[in-house]
Amino acid sequence: MSRARSPYPYWFYLPAALVYGTLFLVPTFASFWFSLTRWSLFDAQFIGLANFRQFFDEPALVKGFTNTIVYAVVTCGLKVVLGLLLAVLLTSQLSARGYLRSVVFFPVLVSTIGVGLTFTVLMNPEHGLINGALGAVGIDGPGWLTDPRYALLSVALVDVWKGVGLATLIYIAGIVSIPQEYFEAARVDGAGPVQSFRRIVLPLARPATVTVVILSLIGGLRSFDLIWAMTRGGPGFTSDVIASVIYKQYQAGFYGLSTAGNVVLFLVVTALVVPLYWFLSRREVEQ
Repeated sequence: MSRARSPYPYWFYLPAALVYGTLFLVPTFASFWFSLTRWSLFDAQFIGLANFRQFFDEPALVKGFTNTIVYAVVTCGLKVVLGLLLAVLLTSQLSARGYLRSVVFFPVLVSTIGVGLTFTVLMNPEHGLINGALGAVGIDGPGWLTDPRYALLSVALVDVWKGVGLATLIYIAGIVSIPQEYFEAARVDGAGPVQSFRRIVLPLARPATVTVVILSLIGGLRSFDLIWAMTRGGPGFTSDVIASVIYKQYQAGFYGLSTAGNVVLFLVVTALVVPLYWFLSRREVEQ
């Protein structure tokens, strides 16, 4: 069987290839090289895998790696569940659903640093609005960002609040693309809302689920700006993730060591996301 020929000459792809190579391939290969050196702005000395050995000897790395996985799984799972439920609600016969869609999506447009600083004030254990509201009903609110037990989870919940709007939008697009005949046939057969959700929405919205899972997981594994704005990895190292550990190494002037950390992060994201995408896509084709 012959392959379909491209409708465009191959040289049409050259500008995109140049941009991709300049902005992605060159920096990627440069990072791999500089991770094997002790470098500064003026010179680089090749030291092999010493940066990687030192990086994995850092106690903060183990904590940061664990926190990264926990943070990614929590944010990804909540965005999938809440995004799907909100999408079902906002595609129903609900009054003012257009306005409600705007409200749900609005946090996506707000600056991440702005969100982080705002919630830092709201979650202040003594003067914050959240603990003030809890205190009004007789509940002693915790130190959301100062208690090691709650710091990482608190930031994760803020991340979900900010990002669930995008997941909802993707699910809405997936749900409205389902032919209405399926729902009409289900009603004729006596299926209720729960049966329609299980038998129609869940399987036919699977492509949207794959997209939300992959995007949310990548975002969670690479998360840095919100965590840095709210806790700076604290208290102690309890909310550090790999990206914040890398940034602290940059701040300390260990450029080769932090570049090795970037390579580790790139490999971790690739090792987790590529097999997961392949598995989910294969299951989608089989169904």
